[in-house]
Amino acid sequence: MEKNKLATREQLKKYFEKNKYPTQSQFAELIDAFKHREDIPTNKEAVILANSLASIDNAYLAYYGYNFGKEKILLTINSQDDGEQLIDVSRTNHYQEQKKYFFGTAPYSIKIKEFRLDELSETEYYYFSYQLKDSLTVERVIGNNLPVLSEGLDLGTFTEQRFYLSLSKLNFGQRINNVSTNIKFINNTNVNIMYRAQANYWGSLFSNEDSVTNHYNLWDNLYFYYNADLKEINQHIECKVYNADNKQLIMTGYLYAGQNNEYAWGGDVATGIRNIRIECSYQDNQNNQINFK
Repeated sequence: MEKNKLATREQLKKYFEKNKYPTQSQFAELIDAFKHREDIPTNKEAVILANSLASIDNAYLAYYGYNFGKEKILLTINSQDDGEQLIDVSRTNHYQEQKKYFFGTAPYSIKIKEFRLDELSETEYYYFSYQLKDSLTVERVIGNNLPVLSEGLDLGTFTEQRFYLSLSKLNFGQRINNVSTNIKFINNTNVNIMYRAQANYWGSLFSNEDSVTNHYNLWDNLYFYYNADLKEINQHIECKVYNADNKQLIMTGYLYAGQNNEYAWGGDVATGIRNIRIECSYQDNQNNQINFK
Protein backbone atom coordinates (compact mmCIF):
# COMPACT_ATOMS: atom_id res chain seq x y z
CA MET A 1 0.00 0.00 0.00
CA GLU A 2 1.29 3.43 -0.95
CA LYS A 3 2.65 5.36 2.03
CA ASN A 4 0.15 7.76 3.72
CA LYS A 5 -2.69 6.33 1.63
CA LEU A 6 -5.25 4.42 3.66
CA ALA A 7 -6.73 1.18 2.37
CA THR A 8 -10.35 1.14 1.28
CA ARG A 9 -12.93 -0.93 3.12
CA GLU A 10 -12.90 -3.53 0.35
CA GLN A 11 -9.12 -3.85 0.51
CA LEU A 12 -9.20 -4.28 4.27
CA LYS A 13 -11.82 -7.02 3.99
CA LYS A 14 -9.66 -8.96 1.54
CA TYR A 15 -6.85 -9.19 4.11
CA PHE A 16 -9.13 -11.30 6.31
CA GLU A 17 -10.72 -13.61 3.76
CA LYS A 18 -10.86 -17.34 4.45
CA ASN A 19 -7.48 -19.12 4.45
CA LYS A 20 -5.54 -15.85 4.36
CA TYR A 21 -3.05 -14.81 7.03
CA PRO A 22 -2.97 -11.01 7.58
CA THR A 23 0.48 -9.58 8.11
CA GLN A 24 1.60 -7.16 10.80
CA SER A 25 1.46 -4.25 8.35
CA GLN A 26 -2.05 -5.21 7.24
CA PHE A 27 -3.22 -5.23 10.88
CA ALA A 28 -1.61 -1.80 11.21
CA GLU A 29 -3.54 -0.60 8.13
CA LEU A 30 -6.78 -1.83 9.74
CA ILE A 31 -6.08 0.09 12.95
CA ASP A 32 -5.05 3.26 11.08
CA ALA A 33 -8.26 3.14 9.06
CA PHE A 34 -10.35 4.01 12.13
CA LYS A 35 -10.41 7.00 14.44
CA HIS A 36 -9.37 6.34 18.03
CA ARG A 37 -11.41 8.01 20.77
CA GLU A 38 -8.28 9.86 21.96
CA ASP A 39 -7.54 11.28 18.49
CA ILE A 40 -7.91 15.05 18.21
CA PRO A 41 -9.68 15.94 14.94
CA THR A 42 -7.92 18.24 12.53
CA ASN A 43 -9.42 21.64 11.80
CA LYS A 44 -10.79 20.30 8.51
CA GLU A 45 -12.36 17.28 10.20
CA ALA A 46 -13.89 19.49 12.89
CA VAL A 47 -15.48 21.77 10.27
CA ILE A 48 -16.90 18.79 8.37
CA LEU A 49 -18.33 17.36 11.60
CA ALA A 50 -19.82 20.72 12.67
CA ASN A 51 -21.51 21.15 9.29
CA SER A 52 -23.00 17.67 9.52
CA LEU A 53 -24.30 18.30 13.05
CA ALA A 54 -25.97 21.52 11.95
CA SER A 55 -28.50 19.52 9.95
CA ILE A 56 -29.38 16.80 12.47
CA ASP A 57 -32.53 16.74 14.57
CA ASN A 58 -31.00 15.31 17.76
CA ALA A 59 -31.71 17.05 21.02
CA TYR A 60 -28.86 18.96 22.58
CA LEU A 61 -27.70 20.63 25.75
CA ALA A 62 -26.96 24.35 25.32
CA TYR A 63 -24.97 25.99 28.09
CA TYR A 64 -22.78 28.89 29.08
CA GLY A 65 -21.01 30.16 32.16
CA TYR A 66 -18.52 32.77 33.22
CA ASN A 67 -16.10 33.66 36.04
CA PHE A 68 -15.17 30.00 36.25
CA GLY A 69 -12.18 28.57 38.12
CA LYS A 70 -11.80 24.94 39.23
CA GLU A 71 -15.44 23.91 38.94
CA LYS A 72 -16.30 20.36 37.87
CA ILE A 73 -19.79 19.70 36.51
CA LEU A 74 -20.86 16.37 35.05
CA LEU A 75 -24.43 15.52 34.04
CA THR A 76 -26.03 12.27 32.94
CA ILE A 77 -28.81 12.12 30.35
CA ASN A 78 -31.02 9.09 29.75
CA SER A 79 -33.48 8.71 26.88
CA GLN A 80 -36.40 6.33 26.62
CA ASP A 81 -34.57 4.05 24.17
CA ASP A 82 -30.84 4.41 24.86
CA GLY A 83 -28.31 4.17 27.67
CA GLU A 84 -26.80 6.79 29.92
CA GLN A 85 -24.73 9.54 28.32
CA LEU A 86 -22.23 11.61 30.31
CA ILE A 87 -22.08 15.35 29.56
CA ASP A 88 -19.18 17.48 30.84
CA VAL A 89 -19.97 21.20 31.15
CA SER A 90 -16.86 22.17 33.09
CA ARG A 91 -14.39 24.89 32.12
CA THR A 92 -16.88 27.12 30.36
CA ASN A 93 -15.59 30.67 30.68
CA HIS A 94 -17.31 32.89 28.15
CA TYR A 95 -20.76 34.13 27.17
CA GLN A 96 -20.95 32.26 23.88
CA GLU A 97 -23.48 29.43 23.94
CA GLN A 98 -21.98 25.96 23.58
CA LYS A 99 -23.79 22.84 22.44
CA LYS A 100 -23.45 19.14 23.15
CA TYR A 101 -25.74 16.74 21.30
CA PHE A 102 -27.01 13.53 22.84
CA PHE A 103 -28.47 10.37 21.42
CA GLY A 104 -31.81 8.67 21.83
CA THR A 105 -35.34 10.04 21.64
CA ALA A 106 -37.54 11.98 24.07
CA PRO A 107 -38.49 12.00 26.86
CA TYR A 108 -35.07 12.64 28.41
CA SER A 109 -34.19 12.66 32.10
CA ILE A 110 -31.20 14.57 33.39
CA LYS A 111 -29.33 14.22 36.69
CA ILE A 112 -26.24 15.65 38.32
CA LYS A 113 -23.38 13.15 38.29
CA GLU A 114 -20.70 15.34 39.87
CA PHE A 115 -20.86 18.93 41.10
CA ARG A 116 -17.66 20.42 42.51
CA LEU A 117 -17.33 24.17 43.03
CA ASP A 118 -14.43 26.58 43.37
CA GLU A 119 -13.60 28.63 46.47
CA LEU A 120 -15.79 31.69 47.06
CA SER A 121 -15.33 34.94 48.91
CA GLU A 122 -17.79 35.79 51.71
CA THR A 123 -20.33 37.47 49.39
CA GLU A 124 -19.77 35.38 46.25
CA TYR A 125 -22.30 32.79 45.09
CA TYR A 126 -23.12 30.73 42.02
CA TYR A 127 -26.28 31.41 40.07
CA PHE A 128 -27.49 28.13 38.55
CA SER A 129 -30.44 27.91 36.15
CA TYR A 130 -31.86 25.51 33.60
CA GLN A 131 -34.88 25.27 31.30
CA LEU A 132 -36.95 22.14 30.84
CA LYS A 133 -38.97 24.13 28.28
CA ASP A 134 -38.85 27.69 26.98
CA SER A 135 -41.47 28.91 29.46
CA LEU A 136 -40.06 27.17 32.55
CA THR A 137 -36.76 28.17 34.16
CA VAL A 138 -35.61 26.58 37.41
CA GLU A 139 -33.21 28.85 39.32
CA ARG A 140 -31.01 28.62 42.40
CA VAL A 141 -28.33 30.62 44.19
CA ILE A 142 -25.85 28.11 45.63
CA GLY A 143 -22.51 27.87 47.40
CA ASN A 144 -20.92 29.58 50.38
CA ASN A 145 -23.45 29.38 53.26
CA LEU A 146 -26.25 28.20 50.90
CA PRO A 147 -26.86 24.54 50.04
CA VAL A 148 -25.18 23.24 46.89
CA LEU A 149 -26.69 20.85 44.37
CA SER A 150 -26.23 17.26 45.50
CA GLU A 151 -24.82 14.53 43.31
CA GLY A 152 -27.61 12.36 41.95
CA LEU A 153 -30.10 15.26 42.03
CA ASP A 154 -32.84 14.75 39.42
CA LEU A 155 -33.23 17.96 37.39
CA GLY A 156 -36.40 16.71 35.72
CA THR A 157 -37.72 15.25 32.48
CA PHE A 158 -37.99 17.15 29.23
CA THR A 159 -39.28 16.56 25.71
CA GLU A 160 -38.00 19.67 23.92
CA GLN A 161 -35.08 19.63 21.47
CA ARG A 162 -32.99 21.97 23.63
CA PHE A 163 -32.09 21.68 27.30
CA TYR A 164 -30.62 25.02 28.41
CA LEU A 165 -28.27 25.38 31.39
CA SER A 166 -26.11 28.16 32.80
CA LEU A 167 -23.81 28.59 35.79
CA SER A 168 -22.21 31.91 36.75
CA LYS A 169 -20.18 33.12 39.69
CA LEU A 170 -21.58 36.43 41.02
CA ASN A 171 -20.72 38.78 43.85
CA PHE A 172 -23.92 40.10 45.51
CA GLY A 173 -22.06 42.37 47.95
CA GLN A 174 -23.69 40.80 51.01
CA ARG A 175 -24.55 37.46 52.53
CA ILE A 176 -27.69 35.68 51.36
CA ASN A 177 -29.83 33.40 53.53
CA ASN A 178 -32.65 31.00 52.78
CA VAL A 179 -36.18 31.71 53.96
CA SER A 180 -38.97 29.15 53.79
CA THR A 181 -42.70 29.42 53.13
CA ASN A 182 -44.99 26.42 53.68
CA ILE A 183 -47.53 25.95 50.91
CA LYS A 184 -50.68 23.87 51.45
CA PHE A 185 -52.41 23.03 48.14
CA ILE A 186 -56.09 22.05 48.07
CA ASN A 187 -57.76 21.13 44.78
CA ASN A 188 -61.56 20.88 45.05
CA THR A 189 -62.03 20.08 41.36
CA ASN A 190 -61.54 16.95 39.25
CA VAL A 191 -59.03 18.77 37.01
CA ASN A 192 -55.27 18.25 37.36
CA ILE A 193 -54.10 21.70 38.46
CA MET A 194 -50.39 22.39 38.87
CA TYR A 195 -48.95 25.42 40.64
CA ARG A 196 -45.49 26.96 40.67
CA ALA A 197 -43.90 29.35 43.18
CA GLN A 198 -41.20 31.72 41.98
CA ALA A 199 -39.00 34.51 43.42
CA ASN A 200 -35.96 36.41 42.19
CA TYR A 201 -33.11 33.93 41.55
CA TRP A 202 -35.35 31.06 42.69
CA GLY A 203 -38.06 29.00 41.02
CA SER A 204 -39.64 25.61 41.61
CA LEU A 205 -41.07 23.04 39.23
CA PHE A 206 -44.85 22.82 38.80
CA SER A 207 -46.47 20.61 41.43
CA ASN A 208 -49.90 19.49 42.63
CA GLU A 209 -48.71 18.66 46.14
CA ASP A 210 -47.86 20.58 49.30
CA SER A 211 -44.38 22.10 49.25
CA VAL A 212 -41.87 24.23 51.13
CA THR A 213 -39.89 26.97 49.40
CA ASN A 214 -36.23 27.72 50.04
CA HIS A 215 -36.02 31.15 48.40
CA TYR A 216 -33.89 34.05 49.65
CA ASN A 217 -34.22 36.82 52.23
CA LEU A 218 -33.08 39.54 49.80
CA TRP A 219 -35.98 38.74 47.43
CA ASP A 220 -38.79 37.53 49.66
CA ASN A 221 -41.81 38.19 47.40
CA LEU A 222 -43.32 35.03 45.93
CA TYR A 223 -45.10 34.85 42.56
CA PHE A 224 -47.54 32.11 41.64
CA TYR A 225 -48.49 30.50 38.31
CA TYR A 226 -50.84 27.67 37.33
CA ASN A 227 -51.11 25.04 34.61
CA ALA A 228 -54.49 23.39 33.91
CA ASP A 229 -56.04 22.07 30.70
CA LEU A 230 -59.71 23.11 30.67
CA LYS A 231 -60.38 22.60 26.95
CA GLU A 232 -63.02 19.98 27.78
CA ILE A 233 -64.32 21.79 30.87
CA ASN A 234 -67.19 24.31 30.75
CA GLN A 235 -66.60 25.87 34.18
CA HIS A 236 -64.04 28.48 35.16
CA ILE A 237 -61.83 27.75 38.16
CA GLU A 238 -60.67 30.15 40.86
CA CYS A 239 -57.47 29.52 42.81
CA LYS A 240 -57.49 31.58 45.98
CA VAL A 241 -54.33 32.18 47.99
CA TYR A 242 -54.68 32.74 51.74
CA ASN A 243 -52.37 33.70 54.56
CA ALA A 244 -52.86 30.48 56.53
CA ASP A 245 -51.90 32.16 59.81
CA ASN A 246 -54.76 34.67 59.83
CA LYS A 247 -57.02 33.20 57.05
CA GLN A 248 -56.76 36.45 55.07
CA LEU A 249 -57.40 36.19 51.32
CA ILE A 250 -54.32 37.53 49.53
CA MET A 251 -55.18 37.09 45.85
CA THR A 252 -57.20 35.06 43.35
CA GLY A 253 -55.96 33.45 40.15
CA TYR A 254 -58.35 32.48 37.33
CA LEU A 255 -58.30 29.44 35.05
CA TYR A 256 -60.59 29.79 32.06
CA ALA A 257 -62.96 27.14 30.73
CA GLY A 258 -62.54 25.90 27.16
CA GLN A 259 -58.80 26.53 26.93
CA ASN A 260 -55.45 25.15 27.99
CA ASN A 261 -54.24 27.43 30.77
CA GLU A 262 -50.45 27.38 30.66
CA TYR A 263 -48.41 29.57 33.00
CA ALA A 264 -51.55 31.40 34.11
CA TRP A 265 -50.78 34.31 36.42
CA GLY A 266 -51.79 33.70 40.04
CA GLY A 267 -50.57 36.87 41.75
CA ASP A 268 -47.81 37.70 44.24
CA VAL A 269 -47.39 37.31 47.98
CA ALA A 270 -45.71 40.07 50.00
CA THR A 271 -42.60 39.69 52.12
CA GLY A 272 -42.75 37.81 55.40
CA ILE A 273 -45.69 35.41 54.95
CA ARG A 274 -44.51 31.96 55.99
CA ASN A 275 -47.67 29.84 55.72
CA ILE A 276 -49.83 29.87 52.60
CA ARG A 277 -52.93 27.92 51.60
CA ILE A 278 -53.94 27.66 47.94
CA GLU A 279 -57.51 26.49 47.36
CA CYS A 280 -58.80 25.86 43.82
CA SER A 281 -62.54 25.46 43.20
CA TYR A 282 -65.04 25.74 40.36
CA GLN A 283 -66.37 29.26 40.12
CA ASP A 284 -69.70 29.84 41.82
CA ASN A 285 -72.42 29.81 39.12
CA GLN A 286 -74.01 32.81 40.79
CA ASN A 287 -70.81 34.74 40.24
CA ASN A 288 -70.09 34.06 36.57
CA GLN A 289 -68.20 37.28 35.88
CA ILE A 290 -64.44 36.97 35.96
CA ASN A 291 -62.13 39.91 36.47
CA PHE A 292 -59.72 39.80 33.51
CA LYS A 293 -57.43 42.51 34.89
